[in-house]
Amino acid sequence: MNIFGIGLPEMAVIMVVALLIFGPKKLPEIGRSVGKTIRSFQEASKDFQNEFQKEAEHLEEAVKTTAELEPKQIHAAKSEQDTASSSQPS
Repeated sequence: MNIFGIGLPEMAVIMVVALLIFGPKKLPEIGRSVGKTIRSFQEASKDFQNEFQKEAEHLEEAVKTTAELEPKQIHAAKSEQDTASSSQPS
């Protein structure tokens, strides 16, 4: 069991120190608040990952669309140049 790089022996020492400092009545309340804080942090992290993933997908889609349009635009520009150069008298 390794949480945040802290093993079981270190966790036990932290719990004993917390029990001595805060007492048995405050310890469950502190545990709940720490749990809520960790849960909200995980939710925020998950939301950030989802937003990042959506933006990455939008960028990939934009790049793909641009890559598909470039050959068509180049062909259209060459056609316009050919038309313009053929209509000019020599």
